[in-house]
Amino acid sequence: MGKLRHIALSVEDPEASCEFFKKAFDMEEVGHSGTGTKYLTDGTVNIALLNRKGKPLGYEGDEPFFGIDHFGIWVDDVEKACAQAEAAGAEHVMGNKSGDPNSFYEIKYRMPTGEMFDITAGGWRGAVKDVKPAND
Repeated sequence: MGKLRHIALSVEDPEASCEFFKKAFDMEEVGHSGTGTKYLTDGTVNIALLNRKGKPLGYEGDEPFFGIDHFGIWVDDVEKACAQAEAAGAEHVMGNKSGDPNSFYEIKYRMPTGEMFDITAGGWRGAVKDVKPAND
């Protein structure tokens, strides 16, 4: 079973958004990219604050878009998950479907309804694949 462990937001100001998540929710900053993207975690899920200047991958609108860009699913078997997603109607957008399980490599898909998502076997920095519920 795939686990939702990554949410990417298209934001206008990654630094300000990062500070908000740290102050409002005690999230930990776990990385950044050369493009200005910031990565945070709550200890289970990775959040990417993307610096795409309002033009997410595949976005065709004229006005800038800020909000949920895509989400990521962490799976055990990338090839099986890709085949299952395609059988459900997902369209492969980019990435090698035999991704390296030892990296944070992602395979991007578009759902039949247009939303984008990633599949990976390597996870995201700060995310935890298998979470055990706390005892009541």
